[in-house]
Amino acid sequence: MDKYAFSLLLLLVFLLSVSGLMTTGQPGGLHSVRLVCNETLMLQRLPLCGEEFEDLMKRLDTKKWCNLTEFIMFYDSFSNCTEFEANNVGCFWPNPLAEGFITSIHKQFFSNCTSERIVWEDPPDEILITLILIPVFLTAGMISLVVWCSKRSDILV
Repeated sequence: MDKYAFSLLLLLVFLLSVSGLMTTGQPGGLHSVRLVCNETLMLQRLPLCGEEFEDLMKRLDTKKWCNLTEFIMFYDSFSNCTEFEANNVGCFWPNPLAEGFITSIHKQFFSNCTSERIVWEDPPDEILITLILIPVFLTAGMISLVVWCSKRSDILV
């Protein structure tokens, strides 16, 4: 065995054991300090994100509130803010309380943005009959062609 191979092997084992301590949350690891979710503080901070979003949305004409391309940057900032505030107080994001807050913002700004229902209608009778008869005649013609070709043995030779 090479004289440096054993030293490298020891170094590798040492690094793996240290990285295992860091990721498992054991004393001395990176995750040894855990924050407890402070929901009260989160609920106090989230409205700040909502106020900022509201200020940005009020700059837009209300007719543009349903056009995503008009406010997507504002919404991205709002989403990032809520995520930051939730994580900053030790809470996961999204969580039920943050989702409730985001839903209230949606109700405030996007409640009138329902999509219009498309009413499907049948095409006019002339078009409908044509669309039905073309495949029927093509199928009958292909069947006739196959039968005719199968009865004529001189075509296949």
